[in-house]
Amino acid sequence: MKVTVDEARCCGAGQCALIAPEVFDQREEDGIVLLLDGAPGSRVHAAVREAASVCQAAAIRVSETS
Repeated sequence: MKVTVDEARCCGAGQCALIAPEVFDQREEDGIVLLLDGAPGSRVHAAVREAASVCQAAAIRVSETS
């Protein structure tokens, strides 16, 4: 799995960081998403997919191939 984020699209809702804190965080100053792990292990794949699906701004992209 490969994960990318578009910081320009992010609205700072923070659901990604709540659902998959191993992969996503938020900047202190504005809440914009920070990608902590662009190639997460299989144990968090379901959480990453959920985070991408609930992202209000569609700022998270998930590719099943690395």
